[in-house]
Amino acid sequence: MRGARHEPRPRPARLTAFGHADDTGYGMLRFMRQVRDTSLLVSLLFVTGVVGCGRAAKPPKTHQPAASAVAAADSAVVLPIDAAGLRARVADGAARATLVNVWATWCGPCREEFPALVAVARRHRAEGLRLLLVSGDFGDQLPATRRFLEANGARDTSFYKDEPDMPFINGLHPAWSGALPATLLYDAHGRLLEFWEGGADSARFERAVTNALHAKGNPS
Repeated sequence: MRGARHEPRPRPARLTAFGHADDTGYGMLRFMRQVRDTSLLVSLLFVTGVVGCGRAAKPPKTHQPAASAVAAADSAVVLPIDAAGLRARVADGAARATLVNVWATWCGPCREEFPALVAVARRHRAEGLRLLLVSGDFGDQLPATRRFLEANGARDTSFYKDEPDMPFINGLHPAWSGALPATLLYDAHGRLLEFWEGGADSARFERAVTNALHAKGNPS
């Protein structure tokens, strides 16, 4: 019927996918927590001898170094952030353009595009480009997150998602399904210029960044 209004259905947005490529070509974020819970169950069964595979039982508790000591051993700094904090950073006027990439160590397409992402940020840093990397890894995976960042030359301060999935996803972009990687490009005033889900190659990053740096209204 012409003129009829259709109320949008609530989106069950979740940043919880199993990190593998599906038929769309990028890692869909759907079942990560269920997989983790299943792994814990398998571990318990392994201890009792019910199954013969799965995650190994935890060794007897030993003294573990303090979290600060572990962080100090890794040169890559990873800080917590939520959607509101991220929006505030991209609008703080500290860069001519800000490239935001939400990724995870368990996401294959994220790892694949990472070298090109870091390279384009390095090439255009002197022109005023800022790269903000936001990991979707779980808190207990942060040591692996830091190692990955360091191995790929991403030594600037990075972030990890410190907010429930739905408000984080909806707070960044209403069209984001929760798929990783997710890339958002902002101008100097925090206005969104581009958004896409899924992996990108060097040419796509280069084209998007060049257009953003020369966008009308950006400081010269």
